[in-house]
Amino acid sequence: MMRGQTRSTREDLMRPSRRVLLPIAAFVAGLVALSAAAVITLVPQARQGVAASGIGGPFTLVNQDGQTVTERDFAGTPYLAFFGFTHCPDICPTTLQQISDVLAAMGPKADRLKVAFVTVDPERDRPDTLKTYLSSFDPRIVGLTGSPERVAAAVKTFRAYAKKVPGQGNDYTMEHTALVYLMDAQNGFVGAVNINRPAQETAAELGKRL
Repeated sequence: MMRGQTRSTREDLMRPSRRVLLPIAAFVAGLVALSAAAVITLVPQARQGVAASGIGGPFTLVNQDGQTVTERDFAGTPYLAFFGFTHCPDICPTTLQQISDVLAAMGPKADRLKVAFVTVDPERDRPDTLKTYLSSFDPRIVGLTGSPERVAAAVKTFRAYAKKVPGQGNDYTMEHTALVYLMDAQNGFVGAVNINRPAQETAAELGKRL
């Protein structure tokens, strides 16, 4: 009886170990898959003008000087892209000022980094409106607008989000993606830039990519 009990006890002790190992193995496998997905998302490879991540690609808009601008005008060097609108009360001006501070901290290297501020409010943000608004920030920031259809297409190209929210009377505001996109020289998505830190830190990180 003692031998049978000892053998049974050993088997019972081993069974929980196997049950514990199964979820651990599944968890590790999940981490591996998640890590692979993160690499694909943050360091995509461009192909035929469209990023492997699905973020970035062809667009046709107009800058603050009324000139037609496409994604080809940004090719050849990394660039930042940010979606917003001139009636934005806080997030947009704050982010544009942070980007301006980063460009200043980069020194001469900043001349090799392009920046696009794409409006999500084409009804109010005409080229002259953008030009006046952006005069308060670094002059290297290019404002982009266009017809509602072309702006919507650009928002979709970057897999961004924009929604018109009614206010009082005829007034309205815009909900929108607040990410600062870092794109590579082939219009491929690299990742979102952490702009909420000292400008020197972001400048140093971006400088390594130029």
